[in-house]
Amino acid sequence: MPIHVDEPRAHVTLVTIDNLPKHNAMSRAMMAELAGVWDTLEQGDTRAIVLTGAGAKAFNAGADVSGDLSASEDTARMVNRALLKTSPYPKPIIAAVNGVCAGGGVELMLSSDIRLAAPHARFGLPEVKWGIYPFGGATAKLIAQIGYVHAMRLLLTAQMIDAEEAVRIALVNEIVPADELLARALDLAEVIAANSPVAVQAVKQHVSAGLAAAALAREPAEQALGDRVRASADFTEGVAAFREKRQPRY
Repeated sequence: MPIHVDEPRAHVTLVTIDNLPKHNAMSRAMMAELAGVWDTLEQGDTRAIVLTGAGAKAFNAGADVSGDLSASEDTARMVNRALLKTSPYPKPIIAAVNGVCAGGGVELMLSSDIRLAAPHARFGLPEVKWGIYPFGGATAKLIAQIGYVHAMRLLLTAQMIDAEEAVRIALVNEIVPADELLARALDLAEVIAANSPVAVQAVKQHVSAGLAAAALAREPAEQALGDRVRASADFTEGVAAFREKRQPRY
């Protein structure tokens, strides 16, 4: 399956997004699968989760733009769960960012609690370049987590930043050599798993509830804005340009 789930250490679960030909971009089917994984782990005895991408080049390149880009309310609810956008989540998540982290990949990373990055990792929200609305939580969570000016620069310029800049603006915690990244993330997960699971999960539940509530309150407006963007000529041109690997003409 495109979402691999393993337990490399006691009470620690490793979730790997695997779509190597497309830099681990996620189709709607993969997002539905990931949503199911979160549901299963929430009810299980996992105490800490490590989230990463397959291979050595990409963590998650966001949504698979070559596939279905519709966004009905039902689809939005599924995507929201996959990205843990609007629901509190009690299990701590460590992101091991092993390469490109873009679009929905950044929004997925924003659901994590501790973030380690390989030196070659790059981060960005390129949606507006392609006439797409970033409805996976970035407009609420990014500002809350890294501050207004840093968030707006990422959201409005569509430019990628390197790992050093990501650390400077507190988007990630630290840079770890690529060949040590996963082990370091698992070590941290093991430290967390050794603590009281009741206490850890209470802390995570409360902290994530605040971010989720803010995103949920914005959801009706976000759905309307996303619908407006998808109905525009810019959306048609941007997606066509992305698929044809050319610059868009607005």
